[in-house]
Order: sequence, then C-alpha cells, then structure tokens
Amino acid sequence: MSEQARVLLEDGTEFFGRYFTAVRDCFGEIVFNTSMSGYQEVLTDPSYENQCVVMTYPLIGNVGINNADMESNRIYLNALLCKEYIDTPSNWQSVQTLKSYLNHHQRIGVQGLDTRAITLHIRSHGAQRVLITSDIKTPTNELVQKINHQPAMSGANLAKKVSVSEPYEWAGGSSDVKYRVAVLDCGVKHNILRHLAQRGCRCDILPLDKAAELLATTTYDGLFISNGPGDPEPVNDAIEIIKHYLGKLPIFGICLGHQLIALALGGQTYKLKFGHHGINHPVKHLATGKVEITSQNHGFCVDLNSLPDVTETHVNLYDNTNEGFRHNHHPLFSVQYHPESAPGPCDSAYLFDEFVQLMEPTHVHA
Repeated sequence: MSEQARVLLEDGTEFFGRYFTAVRDCFGEIVFNTSMSGYQEVLTDPSYENQCVVMTYPLIGNVGINNADMESNRIYLNALLCKEYIDTPSNWQSVQTLKSYLNHHQRIGVQGLDTRAITLHIRSHGAQRVLITSDIKTPTNELVQKINHQPAMSGANLAKKVSVSEPYEWAGGSSDVKYRVAVLDCGVKHNILRHLAQRGCRCDILPLDKAAELLATTTYDGLFISNGPGDPEPVNDAIEIIKHYLGKLPIFGICLGHQLIALALGGQTYKLKFGHHGINHPVKHLATGKVEITSQNHGFCVDLNSLPDVTETHVNLYDNTNEGFRHNHHPLFSVQYHPESAPGPCDSAYLFDEFVQLMEPTHVHA
C-alpha cells in the first residue's frame, strides 16, 4: 500500500490520504477546481504556479495524458489532490498515466482524500497555505509554524517567475498572416496563441523583463496581455507597459491580463475568499443578455467601482463579480475568464474576433 499523506492547512485543519506518486513534501496555496474533465489542462496552466489543486470530480486519471492537450511545456502546480486515482487510463489518445507524468515532472499526487470536506472547508475559511507531507508524527502546531514561514500568495510576483526567458514566435503554421501581435507573457496558455494564429495573427511572445525594449524597437498591430498566476499588483513591468501603450495600440487582456489592465488604468484589485477555479462558471454578457459557460482560474478580482472611463461588459452570475470591461475612449477591452478554454464550447470565441476587428483599421503588416 502507498505511503500515507498528511494535508495540513495553515489554520491547523488536516486531512489524510495516500500518495499515488513518489513521496515528497511540498508547500503551496490550496484551492479547489470544479471541472469534471480537463485535469491535463489544469496541470499545465501556468496560472496554477505554486498551488495545490483539489479536484472536486471524484475520478481522476481515467483518460491518462495525451500529447495534444498541453497548455504549456511543463506542470506548474505543486500537487494534485483527488478522491480516487485511476491508474488504467481508457482513451485512444493516451500515451502515459497521470502518475508517470507527475513523477516525471517531480510533482505530487495524493488520493483517498475527502475532497468534499476539503472543498467545504476552503469555501468557509478561504484559500490558504498548505503543507503536504509524509510526516504524520510531528505535532500539528510545529508544522503550522513551518507553513507560516512560507510566502503568502498576496504580494508575490509569480508572473515574473513563469514568464518566458527569451522571446519566441507563434504563427501556428498559417500562411495567411495579417497582423503582428505582441503577447506580454505573464504565463500564456498555448490555446490562446492558437486562437490568435487561426485569425491571421503572428504572435511574438515577450518576456516581462525584456518586453518594453522589444516593443519599442518593433511595430505591432496589437498588444495582448496574457493570463498568469498570483497577485497582479507586484507585476510592475506589465502595468507600466500597458500605461505606455494605452491609446497607441489595440489592447486585449485575459485573466491576470484583465487585472493588470485595471491597475494600469488606476483601478484596484482584491483577493477573493477562495477564488474561481473551474469550467462551469456562468457569465452574463450584458450587451446581449446571453450567458456564457466559462473557464475560470484566478484568486484576485477587479474592483469595477475603482475604475474610471470604462463600461462593464460581463458579470459573474455566481457572485456578481466583474468579468469584463471595455474602455470608453481607447481600443481596449479585457475579460476575467478564459475564452480559449471552450467549456461552452464556443460561447466566448467571439472575443478573439473583436480583438482582430480592433486591429483592422490600422494594421500595418501584410
């Protein structure tokens, strides 16, 4: 039988399961994800940097891992926690088990947990720091002290940690390139780049620490601000770039990009109690009255009342938090959710079309 795993939260609450991967300790922020599918996309989403994710769907691993559904080149979360792990995948695309994939990237998997109890605790007491360990003997208060010495999610510039180190190009093999888009990489997902490429965009993915210089020396048709992990406030490189190009280029932001745009416009953000993580969040498009089924992965939110000169475009029907806005004067809009993830499946793809339409009157590249 596999070794016992102790999941200890910073408030002293603990749960017990068993490792289904190699045994190792890790820290992180514990959150829950309500997706019934797509654990591979969760694993490879850079927005999950430094998090330990509880999957509320009880059976995880049943479709294995394939080569087509990666959202990046590696696993970003620290641990995947579930009720029951399935080690015999049944899917024609599967090339390896979830266990082998996690072990290859030296990440933890724990099963046998009461995921309902963990989720209810997080909902009641909020997302918090966690220690996952095989040490079941050390007193709880001693381990909680170790947790308290770990950095909190608020104030951490995780986007800088996951941003690409060198610029690269993504055209998706398209021969019909009409626009050149600068992608400010705070942890961009591959499917965002696929959507842009399908619409005739050549994307230059720019590192946060080099983007200002690269933008100044190259002519672009539009600026895209990507998703990413953690607190938007410390990501000053991105905020300053957005301020500089406001009104000079069409700008589109997703998730963390949405929050960074709000800060650049003089607004404020705040941390949600337990965040939004899943692919079944209803969002109302205020202009049409239509409800989009959306993918969400964020722990911070925009305070719309702090923003000048914008019009709210989307609202979350779970808690009425802001899900999108458009600037009243400049070619700029952003959304908090992930239109590229397609849980709808195509409810939100129009946003990429709107970005292309903003670039149409002024595009300079054939």
